[in-house]
Amino acid sequence: MRALHIITGLGIGGAEQQLRLLLRHLPVSCDVVTLTNPGPVADGLRADGVRVTHLGMGGNRDLKALPALTRLVRRGGYDLVHTHLYRACVYGRIAARLAGVGATVATEHSLGRAEIEGRPLTRGARALYLGTERLGSATVAVSATVAGRLRDWGVPAARIHVVPNGIDAARFRYDATRRAATRAHLGIPADAFVAGGVGRIVPGKRFDTLVRAVAALPGAWLLLAGDGPETDALRTLTARLGATDRIRFLGECGTDPQGADPRGAGRTPVPDLLSAMDVFVSTSREEAFGLAVVEALAAGLPVLHRTCPAIDDLPHDHAPGARRISGSVGELTAALRRRMEGGVRRLVPPPAVGHYDIARSSARLMDVYAHALASAPPTRREAHR
Repeated sequence: MRALHIITGLGIGGAEQQLRLLLRHLPVSCDVVTLTNPGPVADGLRADGVRVTHLGMGGNRDLKALPALTRLVRRGGYDLVHTHLYRACVYGRIAARLAGVGATVATEHSLGRAEIEGRPLTRGARALYLGTERLGSATVAVSATVAGRLRDWGVPAARIHVVPNGIDAARFRYDATRRAATRAHLGIPADAFVAGGVGRIVPGKRFDTLVRAVAALPGAWLLLAGDGPETDALRTLTARLGATDRIRFLGECGTDPQGADPRGAGRTPVPDLLSAMDVFVSTSREEAFGLAVVEALAAGLPVLHRTCPAIDDLPHDHAPGARRISGSVGELTAALRRRMEGGVRRLVPPPAVGHYDIARSSARLMDVYAHALASAPPTRREAHR
């Protein structure tokens, strides 16, 4: 089988890094097309031996990209097209239909109750999504929560398949040597209490709450891995609160060891940062899955989270180290203070980590592929053989 993955962009983000990890475990010959931004994840995919094509799309309404994408799909003779993220799902489904590929799968990575990929949901965006969804064979939801949101939108339940995001747990295993080296590299005392957060620095992640809570705790430090439009505002807030010396803004950080990505020089990998932390905090207003929380649990960290479908969709005993919080500054400050005063200890990775193993996710996705191929019009499939 030959599959083409179409994604909106390949900068460092959860969906982008999930695609790269997935391709390492799928027993399928895969190429990738990125509509925009061939960033660090594109470099990483190429380092893995995956062919990556940049379509050079100029924006959401760059309609000339559609015939170019259609030609690319047709020339590739693909058995299946798999799309990721909103713009790629819309254009990719149409291109696949025009190119005569009958098996089309789309993964919904970032659908919230009122947002999609961090942007407010509009009536027009929803209508366009639903209109093109009918052109596909199946829609993959990364959590049961997202599956419920898709059903509420009007996507038929029979077309929705839950395939959770997955992680390579061994990559995030706690390492005392990496902890010491990372703290030394970042100028953090070996005995300091360190909180951490990972994600795009956008309003919906509410990192300002975490900054305010840490700033209110003398002696506490904060590591923030990620980048985005709110970075400068958070730096200004940090300076105003007098916590610049205790809060580190680390920019985009991948999950691979240093040097594994062509543009990875100077970046501290997320697994090393998790080893350096004592508690992980997710203050997001909405999440479709919560991959960073699962990675933190794999590192043996206690977790404080406002919302995380990856945890909320499982029985409580699957993640005993995860505690749900309302997200107010006062509550978070008090919770962090209790962690500081109670002493630092590493936890055994809970059952949730094994539940979200990437090998398990790839096997479930292969079942979806088989379903999509079996239900595709025979004449369209055979036209490319």
